[in-house]
Amino acid sequence: MIEDARGQIDYDEAGSGPTVVLVPGSCSTGAAWRPIMATWEGKYRCVTTSLLGYGTTAERRTERDPSIAHEADILEAVIARAGGPVHLVGHSYGGLVSLVVALRGKAPLASLSILEAPALELLRAMGEEAHYSGFRHMTEGYFAAFKAGQTDAIAAMIDFYGGAGTWASWPERVRAYAVQTTHVNVLDWASAMGYPLSPEALAKLSLPTLVLTGSESHPAARRANQLVAACIDGAKFHIVEGAAHFAIATHAREVGAHVAQHVDGAT
Repeated sequence: MIEDARGQIDYDEAGSGPTVVLVPGSCSTGAAWRPIMATWEGKYRCVTTSLLGYGTTAERRTERDPSIAHEADILEAVIARAGGPVHLVGHSYGGLVSLVVALRGKAPLASLSILEAPALELLRAMGEEAHYSGFRHMTEGYFAAFKAGQTDAIAAMIDFYGGAGTWASWPERVRAYAVQTTHVNVLDWASAMGYPLSPEALAKLSLPTLVLTGSESHPAARRANQLVAACIDGAKFHIVEGAAHFAIATHAREVGAHVAQHVDGAT
């Protein structure tokens, strides 16, 4: 745990070797990375955390100020505690936060791995209106359902990413945590939609970068991440066959192998 003047921040580490900071997505904690870490068998010093409002990391954002900069602040604090340079790996919303940290340039990074970040504002910036509209249509319906008091409103977002039936396939305790933290996820989307990600900003990033997406992921998510990779000079882009958005759980061995190869090549 990191004790910060603005509230505590989850921090844990295990293993030895090059330091890899693992950032989970929405409705998750650092425990989401256990399947990936298990495939590495202690090869790396793995540092895990939780983003704002998840685990025991204190929320800092408000409806009036949902800036993703607050997320970057806590992740930079985690990296400072870990000691750099570190290999930064982020999944989903955690991938977008990791990308923001890399673009801010305040934290010492050895490499960056992004696993299906919700880079919807890049879609808009690059004229991908159909894919951008796919994200916006989903979020608008989801937000309206949540505001109307629909308990499992977040199911629509989960199935958008993972495919029809994903929500129903999750264990009850996982669904319960997602329902419990839906209000936090709504802030996550406000943070993502409020960040003006542009191809010009990405073109300035000079860091070994890996971008992964799943072959079965929503087309808008696949396209957004393809564009992220295309805008970063020298970035590697891979599609994990048979995987959808939650590949760190369903395809841990394949994802772990891709990230390990990238980390080893940048060490």
